[in-house]
Amino acid sequence: MHPRREQLRLAKRAQRERDRLAGMQNVALKLPAREAERLRAAIAQPGFTRRLEQFLDDELVDIDQYECLKALCWNRRSRYVAAEDALRLYERNWRLVDKRRMKAAERELIDRLVTRFGAGVLNV
Repeated sequence: MHPRREQLRLAKRAQRERDRLAGMQNVALKLPAREAERLRAAIAQPGFTRRLEQFLDDELVDIDQYECLKALCWNRRSRYVAAEDALRLYERNWRLVDKRRMKAAERELIDRLVTRFGAGVLNV
């Protein structure tokens, strides 16, 4: 092997190890060419990661953060559920929700979901 090629291979391996130790992961996406180009441009913008986190927070609910929701999702493997699906789970299973033990953060989550997907009405 060429010495330069070997150096590059070792440098890439070291970078992957540093990323792994920092908790970073690559995510492969297969997108239409136009959308891939738009995503590359968006990634280059300052503050992209913060806006991506906000988008993911709006679209997905971390089941492990909410005790009542976790109890409703006892039979699911995934750690995340779509936000609209979370609201539907609460509505369908409201009789099983222990409202007295529910923490303020979970009440706030339900309020946000009801406002966004339920037109302000929790159908229970």
